[in-house]
Amino acid sequence: MWERHKVTLAEANEAIADAGAVWFDPDPSSRSGLGVRVIGYCRSRRTVLTVMLVHRDGGAGYWGANGWPSNSSDRHRHERGE
Repeated sequence: MWERHKVTLAEANEAIADAGAVWFDPDPSSRSGLGVRVIGYCRSRRTVLTVMLVHRDGGAGYWGANGWPSNSSDRHRHERGE
């Protein structure tokens, strides 16, 4: 995540923990159907991040897959809460 998008694990966790985060489970863009897209505000960066998660085997939690600063479409989804 850091090498490609300069997003830290702490920043991704902050966006996931955002009370206003929007969750798409499953992510409509996921080829496998296992991906989850979370769009949330990261206070420390003062920006909205898009974080990709994958369900762990057995459904107990998630693995973090990737994260990046949100594009305009995802920022609008977050603003509208949809």
